[in-house]
Amino acid sequence: MTTSVRRLPGWAKAVAALVLVLGVLFAGIRLAVLPGIKDLFGTETHDRSGPALLKSIQDMSRYDAASGNFQVVVDLQKDAKYLPSAIRGTRTLYVGAGTVDAYVDLGQVGDKDVRVNGDRTSATIRLPHARLGRPALDPDHSYAVSKQRGLLDRLGDLFSDNPDSEQAVQKLAVRHIGDAARSSGLTARAETNTTGMLQGLLRSLGFTEVHISYDS
Repeated sequence: MTTSVRRLPGWAKAVAALVLVLGVLFAGIRLAVLPGIKDLFGTETHDRSGPALLKSIQDMSRYDAASGNFQVVVDLQKDAKYLPSAIRGTRTLYVGAGTVDAYVDLGQVGDKDVRVNGDRTSATIRLPHARLGRPALDPDHSYAVSKQRGLLDRLGDLFSDNPDSEQAVQKLAVRHIGDAARSSGLTARAETNTTGMLQGLLRSLGFTEVHISYDS
């Protein structure tokens, strides 16, 4: 007795292949959305860095006279040119909190910038204008509110970390905080505080007249 083997028609093979592809895609989506599954197939991180080495020491001569606290909400969206956002694209809402210091560099004050009368009761000091330091992002108070990713981006995150997206919103937050600091009047506040500090210091040393000015 012989048994004949029935071959599947071409359309049935195509349907089976489509079902297999869809099954793989939906399995990837489940791995991306279920908490803890991604870590099961991820990698472990071990810090084997060596000790930090002291390269140089610089004497600081600036007087930090004011500090501003800022917060910004960054809305960063990246889309593919020919694909809908549901397939390829990301959108991140990020709250960035940081500080910017305003300082006066007392190291630039030379002998010609300080004049004292003979009986040491009057002093005139000329200082450089206050400047802004670099914005410092506070990691304890900065966080991502939401992250929306397309299907291809979710599948890619299963197999590799993507720190670039986090760095992009952080850089934007730092830039916006710096822009806000420049228009906040922080340097003017720093000069007022520096003037008050020097006047109080010199008057405690016996000076009755203290005049503070800043370079034009």
